[in-house]
Amino acid sequence: MTDATHESVIGTPLPPTTHLPFAPPPSGSVAGRTMQESTYSPNPPPRHLPQDAPNVLVVLIDDAGPALPSTFGGAVSTPTLDRLRAGGIGYNRFHTTAMCSPTRASLLTGRNHHRVGNGQIAELANDWDGYSGHIPKSSATVAEVLRNYGYSTGAWGKWHNTPAEETTKAGPFDGWPTGYGFEYFYGFLAGEASQYEPNLVRNTTSVLPPKTPEEGYHLSEDIADDAIEWLRDHHALAADKPFFMYWATGAIHGPHHIMKEWADKYAGRFDDGWDAYRERAHQGAKDAGWIPADAELTPRPEGLAAWEDIPDHQKPFQRRLMEVCAGFAEHADVQAGRVVDEIERLGLLENTIVFYIWGDNGSSGEGQDGTISELLAQNQIPSTIDQHLAALEELGGLDALGTPATDNMYHAAWAWAGSTPYQGMKLLASHLGGTRNPMVVQWPARISPEREPRTQFHHVIDVVPTIYEIVGISHPEMVNGIPQDPIDGISMAYSIDEADAAGRRRTQYFEIMGSRSIYADGWMASALGPRLPWAKGAPPGIRTWTPDEDRWELYHLDEDWSQARDLADEHPEKLAELKELFAIEAARNEALPIGGGLWVVALHPELRITPPYSEWEMGGDTVRVPEFCAPALGNRPNAVSISLSAPERANGVLYKLGGAGGGLTLYLVDGVLTYEYNLFLIQRTMIAAPEPLAAGAHEVTVRTAYVEPKPGGPLSVSLEVDGSEVASGVVPVSAPLLFSANDCLDIGRAYGGAVSRAYADRMPFAFDGRIERVHVAYAPPPDET
Repeated sequence: MTDATHESVIGTPLPPTTHLPFAPPPSGSVAGRTMQESTYSPNPPPRHLPQDAPNVLVVLIDDAGPALPSTFGGAVSTPTLDRLRAGGIGYNRFHTTAMCSPTRASLLTGRNHHRVGNGQIAELANDWDGYSGHIPKSSATVAEVLRNYGYSTGAWGKWHNTPAEETTKAGPFDGWPTGYGFEYFYGFLAGEASQYEPNLVRNTTSVLPPKTPEEGYHLSEDIADDAIEWLRDHHALAADKPFFMYWATGAIHGPHHIMKEWADKYAGRFDDGWDAYRERAHQGAKDAGWIPADAELTPRPEGLAAWEDIPDHQKPFQRRLMEVCAGFAEHADVQAGRVVDEIERLGLLENTIVFYIWGDNGSSGEGQDGTISELLAQNQIPSTIDQHLAALEELGGLDALGTPATDNMYHAAWAWAGSTPYQGMKLLASHLGGTRNPMVVQWPARISPEREPRTQFHHVIDVVPTIYEIVGISHPEMVNGIPQDPIDGISMAYSIDEADAAGRRRTQYFEIMGSRSIYADGWMASALGPRLPWAKGAPPGIRTWTPDEDRWELYHLDEDWSQARDLADEHPEKLAELKELFAIEAARNEALPIGGGLWVVALHPELRITPPYSEWEMGGDTVRVPEFCAPALGNRPNAVSISLSAPERANGVLYKLGGAGGGLTLYLVDGVLTYEYNLFLIQRTMIAAPEPLAAGAHEVTVRTAYVEPKPGGPLSVSLEVDGSEVASGVVPVSAPLLFSANDCLDIGRAYGGAVSRAYADRMPFAFDGRIERVHVAYAPPPDET
């Protein structure tokens, strides 16, 4: 409850505005025949906001479970979150969608994720409206609306709301952040990035990181530095305008990258394993007053390993993976704190409302059994922990975890522990571990700090209408000539003013890839769906799965905080009522077909996003082509022909696809032409010419074909110089999907991660000759030859 010295957070509503942008104001001057006969009396610039309109900062952490932060009783030091909770209020029944792109689309638009085309991540878009990957212009973002009202708008870090095929330097750009109301953007468009060598864009321009890893570069620090610089420019040049900042770090999404000193802070803190940590975190959350004293700890799901089942020689690896993640998480929180500190230094914090959301979904189990290269799981390539340990030894042992040399991610059971006390985690929309994420709100000018958390049931779609109500503006009916869809969110401003107010969100559906649930008036019905995040490979029967096969569970959340007691058998009528309500909500929100997000990933992998071309002509300076949009050199029969001029004993990269965690590359060291296929660090295939390439002009060709025509099958690779084969070999296992979610194809040099250790210490290892042209062509299918 606000005290007597604080006004209500609800702003004085301005006259309703139905159309944006605002019409330009008429001139106050009157033109006569001459200047002497004219009147010059310009009207003052129109102001569409109250004088005290607050600044808005939204901080979004990635793939983070509620049981990690010290703020809520966990082991990870989160000083910024601690500070904001101490100076504001928290919501312990705040919810997201269980997946990256869907949550972000909902957060920015105030609409349910299927209604804005984001039923799954942008890379898996398909043709159904609810899964298209495009936020429709009929659902203007909060940035677009606030910009029209007079806010300066900027976004930093992870975007992940542009279909992958639209992320090259050629655009189109209307689906990039600057096409959705952000006047400024600096970060990455994909779902994840190397924290040391990200593929970055500024507005609509591809840019390189300002420093190398050796010079101390880290992405979380970079986006904090850049946001601080933007704040200073704003304060110097547009101090009369409020700002809206969306700061969305890529941490703690995999790969888990952090400098050794940050990981070392947690040495020994997780030695007793995930089962013991879960017990500690559960009690810690109670002691912190974040969850009720009677909240039950749910048991470990079947199929998820117990700590005592991990072989002793593998436990140091599993412990270090969690130490790295913890250091990564603390570091991200500290960088968010630097942005808050700068707002305070500029004297703006008093009238800045900060929404700090710890996680766009729960912790991620996509690292499965723990990995040194996380895309092994997405490519469904089987491996053993001992293989990882053997490869790790070649990279320097456990100290290589968290460095640019690996793309490590922790065991799924650490994600389960990070989601304490709930059953679920990321990708499970059925259970609260995947959807319940803490949110803290601070606004010193209007909100009195309260330790007791708000318990009203709310959802990420409620942030936008909360901002609108606080600022005092209305949701427009028309933006840029396009009629607007209704807002699904419900303002939370009432609960900021009155801690004990009855919750106003009565119903909310959740659905991600067939995992689903429905909340209504204190009850929740849940269906797990066809797949588990930690399961290896495609689940049996997924190609024929239908939602009719699923068993539904029923929980009375008002009496069962953590979904610990399934009441489906005791209350069949209530379950039937909620299942019917889910069907209505799914149809109303364009979530049909149920499980539509699986269409590409499980049923039709041949429809994965690929360029619509079978042939490319590139120059010797073509760089930073996102892998989703690049020729599939590692899993399609193809020929790459390079016209080049080489000096004596030439050096440098001719091309590379992917990054340090996996990829392929063709390069020269002292004139020796070498092809390398890096299968996610656990297997490297090198094919080298026996003699150095002579100085002069050459046509170098690499031909790739399947030995066995099946995804992931072995590849035959031959190297030709001027039409004659000089070397050949077989890649035993190939990557059927892709090497990287954020790295690129580069020609003539290697930006991003170093695919080969042969040039890792010489990046970008630019070719010291000249590449005239590169021609890439897929081989025709056998029946066309």
